[in-house]
Amino acid sequence: MILLPVMLLLFHRSRESQGGRLLQTKVLVYGSLCVALSFLLSYIRLFRMPQGGSVTLAGMLPIIIFAVAFGPLPGILAGFALGLLNLIQDPYIVHWMQIFLDYPLAYGALGLAGIYRKHLSISALIAGIGRLSMSFLSGIIFFREFTPEGWNDVIYSIVYNGSFIGAEIFIIILLLQVPQVQSVLKQMRRGTLLTN
Repeated sequence: MILLPVMLLLFHRSRESQGGRLLQTKVLVYGSLCVALSFLLSYIRLFRMPQGGSVTLAGMLPIIIFAVAFGPLPGILAGFALGLLNLIQDPYIVHWMQIFLDYPLAYGALGLAGIYRKHLSISALIAGIGRLSMSFLSGIIFFREFTPEGWNDVIYSIVYNGSFIGAEIFIIILLLQVPQVQSVLKQMRRGTLLTN
């Protein structure tokens, strides 16, 4: 799992075309900014779940925008980095294998937003489904003991994880309708976001 980001980076480098070094630097700078901004936004929690997970003030939005601007592979790498930072920030660990599903892989799945780049709301939905799938697997494998009496493990995992991930994706979809957010994405794609 630790080698996954390195392999993705090498694969991405081999696919770069003309102006590769400039593009590489731009992607690295924007990716670092988006990871840092996502990490900062993750500290603004609107609601916290009892067995881990929380609704933040659109903490996933910068990674989704980055993935839409530069594609799924850079988005997955940025999400993977964010997952490692969130693991350090405030971990909720019940098993050492659960760490991979709930942190680097779940946040890395946010990069899937770059698969469909034409409509921002659909991109955000794809990212949310990607993250939900990892958290769902973690829920049915490692959090079975927290399932209330009378609930099915699968349904409880979907309801529990879907409640906070769904709420945050809903917030993100609303924010993606704001013209200034769309302008940031356009500027990031053109590479003019950090210039005067």
